[in-house]
Amino acid sequence: MRDVTLTFDNGPEPGVTPAVLDTLSREAVSATFFVLGHKLADPRCRALAERAADEGHWIGNHTYTHSTPLGEMSGPGVPEEEIGRTQALIGPLAHPDRLFRPFGGGGVIGPHLLSPAAHRYLVAGGFTCVLWNVIPRDWEATETWPERALELMRPLPWSLVVIHDLPTGAMRHLDRFIAMVRAEGGRFRQDFPPDCVPLRAGHELSAMTPYVGRPIETVGGPRRDN
Repeated sequence: MRDVTLTFDNGPEPGVTPAVLDTLSREAVSATFFVLGHKLADPRCRALAERAADEGHWIGNHTYTHSTPLGEMSGPGVPEEEIGRTQALIGPLAHPDRLFRPFGGGGVIGPHLLSPAAHRYLVAGGFTCVLWNVIPRDWEATETWPERALELMRPLPWSLVVIHDLPTGAMRHLDRFIAMVRAEGGRFRQDFPPDCVPLRAGHELSAMTPYVGRPIETVGGPRRDN
């Protein structure tokens, strides 16, 4: 472990994100928050995203509903509803690279992440697709995720960690995690490992094929898999 990029998914949450921002400020760590569109429609959550951006954190798009991976959704207008609608809500808070993270359904990387239509939408819209290489599953290992994260991070020269500013109790251990990383010689940075960014500003930096599923079709027309 040498370099560490910290990202937060599925927020903002009024009961959690303020303390996360306080910790990051106190520890001088800059992160990226991949927010959900339906939460930004709540003025309290919008204010938290604004605070995060004001404090130097990057704001990215993590779909509107976070209900089903985009590679398992079909039908007209899905990319516009899930990606475009959220980007419109992010508005001026957006990073210049238009950061987008697909919903992985438990952190799994594979062709379920994007449909061909979602892929085309990201390319046409000049989005940057940000994946990950460390998922400590803080939503279930709420007390021990820092130890799990470090175990996953040790073999990697640059870790892109995904945790969640959600009301699970896991973020009570954020300061402990930061201290553990630094005790092992880790350095926090805000940019992303190149191998976790297959698409930047609409340009493919590596093959997107592993992350894009086949069109979902039936004899009777499009369907939606869950």
